[in-house]
Amino acid sequence: MPSLRGRTLILTGASRGIGRALALGLAERGAHLVLTARGEEALAEVAREVEAKGVQVRHHAGDVAAAETARRLVELARELGRFYGFVHNAGVLHAGPLLWELPERHWNEVLGASLTGAYQLTRFALPDLIAAGDGVAVYVGSGAAEYNLPGIGAYAIAKAAEEHLARQVAAEAPMVASFAYRPGVVDTGMQEQARSATGGAAEQLHEIFGGYKEKGVLISPEQAANYLVRVLEADPHRYTGTVYDWRKE
Repeated sequence: MPSLRGRTLILTGASRGIGRALALGLAERGAHLVLTARGEEALAEVAREVEAKGVQVRHHAGDVAAAETARRLVELARELGRFYGFVHNAGVLHAGPLLWELPERHWNEVLGASLTGAYQLTRFALPDLIAAGDGVAVYVGSGAAEYNLPGIGAYAIAKAAEEHLARQVAAEAPMVASFAYRPGVVDTGMQEQARSATGGAAEQLHEIFGGYKEKGVLISPEQAANYLVRVLEADPHRYTGTVYDWRKE
């Protein structure tokens, strides 16, 4: 069983929700972390919480879809040493509008956070991991990738493409444990956005996502993070080239 202790991981979308829970969970297992998110203040607070657990941490606020951000994250990981890979958790939803109602800037933000961000991290991190002959490349996907639900079309498209990217990396660099991780229906800010969405599909989203809340089916960010941490501590190579959904085990 591989140990995370002393190894360095990059984590995107680390300032809240599943990302914050992953940062704390990985730190508890002794992993050193390079954290990123777009908001500096919230990111710095998570970095302080991580550091308090006795591991090394660096943080860099920025848009992971930008090459300079991804390049800097990998540089920081090299500085910490024993660079082991990344978990690409960043995502943007922009729930509510039908696809043709969605402003272009929102389309670009959604595709940028999930898909272009995944590409940029892959582009800069994979050469190090291939040279080491080991490592992990985890892309946080979504069950939305399989459904055509009005009001979250851009997000579903982005996640479907990101999951395909994960499988492509596995085919091209099989020595790296590359897989997509679906965390399930998690009580995060995205759920809140869907419950209060505006636009052509708002009513349908209110009913579906409000129902999750009312029925008590949402899991906590900590639960979602713990499932992935356990995979990374056990045998991540077992999931190479797959879309891992803990609910189907």
